Formats: sequence, C-alpha cells, structure tokens
Amino acid sequence: MKRLVDLSVAGNEASDLLRVESAEVLAALGARAAYWTVLDEGPVEECLAVLSLGADGWHARHLPASAGTHTGRTEDGEALARHDGWVYVIGSHFGSKAGPLRPKRAFVARFAESLTPQVQVVRHRFTLHRLVNEALRRLADEGHPAAPEPPAARVHASFIEETLRRGQAKAKQWVTDLRPGDHPINVEGAAFTPSGSLLLGLRWPVSTAGEPLLVEIAGIPGLFAEPPLPLSVVGVYAVTGAGPGPLGVRALAPRPGVPGEFDVIVGSIDALGKNSVIIEEHPQARDATCAHLRFRVPADGSVAIKPVVVADLAPLHHVEGVAELDGSPLYVTDEAHRVSLWVHQTSASAR
Repeated sequence: MKRLVDLSVAGNEASDLLRVESAEVLAALGARAAYWTVLDEGPVEECLAVLSLGADGWHARHLPASAGTHTGRTEDGEALARHDGWVYVIGSHFGSKAGPLRPKRAFVARFAESLTPQVQVVRHRFTLHRLVNEALRRLADEGHPAAPEPPAARVHASFIEETLRRGQAKAKQWVTDLRPGDHPINVEGAAFTPSGSLLLGLRWPVSTAGEPLLVEIAGIPGLFAEPPLPLSVVGVYAVTGAGPGPLGVRALAPRPGVPGEFDVIVGSIDALGKNSVIIEEHPQARDATCAHLRFRVPADGSVAIKPVVVADLAPLHHVEGVAELDGSPLYVTDEAHRVSLWVHQTSASAR
C-alpha cells in the first residue's frame, strides 16, 4: 500500500470513488484520470467533488450543484454508481451513531457528468428500508444463515422505536414503512449490474455469521419516472470467507472492462469514538480493519458469494471507496478534514 496524496475538499471527508467517463469533463479539468466522490453529512447538492490527476499532479475540486425544490432536504450521501449515462448518489438511509434514523438520509439522486451538476432527487421516505427489511425477514423465516439475527434491544429502541415515536408525534406518513422488529440499514456501497439492477452494500446489518450483506434491487431508474415505478428485491447475498465478523461493506464498484465482476471493501460495522450503539453492542468489531475482495454474483441461485482476496488493507480501518488507476486498485480513506488516496500496486505503476 502506498499513500499517493492528501487533498483538501471543502474541509470535509470523502465517501466512495467513481471514475469520470466524460471526455468533456476530463478535458475541462486538464486531467488524464478523474474520480467523482461525495462528501460527508451535508445535502447532496453541496457535497459533490471531483479528484483529478493531470500533468502537474492531483487536484480536488468542490462542485456545488443545483437540486431544485429538494435543495437542503437531503444529507449523508454515501455511495456512487453509474447507469445509462447517469451518476447515482445513494443516501445512507441510516441516522446518527446513537439513532434515530434520519429521513433526510433516505434518498436516491442522480446527475449527468458535468462541472455544473444538475441533481435530480427522489426522497422516498423509507421505501428502500421497507423493501430490504421484508427481504431479510423472509430469509429469517426460512432459517437461512444469511439472515441477520434479530436486532439487539438497544439497537432496535434507539433506531426503530425512537424514529417511530418521533414520526408519530409529527403525523409523518413515512411511519407506515417502519415496523417493530426492523433492522436499521446503513448503505455504504452501490454498483449497477449488467442487467440494470443495483447491488446495495450494507454496513449494517450483517448475516447471522457476521458476514457482509449485499441486496440486489431492481427498478432504481424507475424512481425518476412520472409516476414513479415500484422497486423490487432480486436477491440477498452474504459475502463469505471475509474473516472474523461482524464485518460490513465499506465500498462497492464494478470492475472496469470486466462485466459482472465487482470489487468490494469490507471492514468495520460503524465508526469508533462516536458513541455508536452498534459498536457498543458488538465490541468485538472495534478492531476490524479493511480488506479488498473481488466477486461475481452467483448465477445458480445461491445466497453465498465466495470472493477472492485482492488485498489486506490493514492497518486501515476507514477505506471508503475503491476504483482503478492504471490497472492498480485505488482507494480513498475517510480522514479528519482531508481526502487521502492510496494505491495497491498489483500490475502497473500508478503515478
């Protein structure tokens, strides 16, 4: 592992990496390679940035965007994915580390590549939360090992019960999408499959065996239709053999030029030092470091994904994105008030 560069982007940390494909954007940046990233916590239109590599080295550019009537109504974009000419941004659908869930984080957005992005936003309350939980509930009813254990009482109280209480007090319509026994879901990775479905990588929950979970969703582009089209769950998968759990997904990306193959970063289930209820309930996860795995979605109907190991990223705990640069894996880490890029040189020298 080699640290390439530390960059400053609006005094914020970065989540995810997605390679820029627009020749016009690359030319405007004077770059031979560039990557979209999304910054932490703020509304999506204030949290887009591009990291570019030109003849004089690396640069970071913050790109304030327009979100129309949804300005200021989202937060905590976590995952980037590309499909049919659009870059999609997926909200975490989570909340603060001690709960409750935050409706502003339950969104899907998209934009066409540009240095002046115009962001389309769908705030779908907890529709995705409901779909994922129903799929996990079906696995649990079948006694499948990929199903999570029931949420710990404190986790359920902090995230589900408290969110319901607040929503009911304000007569919010979205309370019908939250139900007793639900798991809080924390989306950290996303990648479209060749068929157009979206793989969601969950940081939480994990399988009964503590393995990272992926949920395949069909119909994401249809959210932007008028009227919106319904979503459906195509499959739930557990990433096996990743190491002692619990481990969650930290980033997810399709392999460039290799249809149907994906890179996934697995690691900690939540941040340390931030009063995380989930970490307090699962203290064995405190020392988890990251690993880079590669896989294909099973074509035989199996729920178990059997990946190959690309790189052990220890001692890094906080890898947030994975892409490729000159044939080598490129990573971004979440560090206080800066964006750090790392490379694992496997086949070619990255400059």
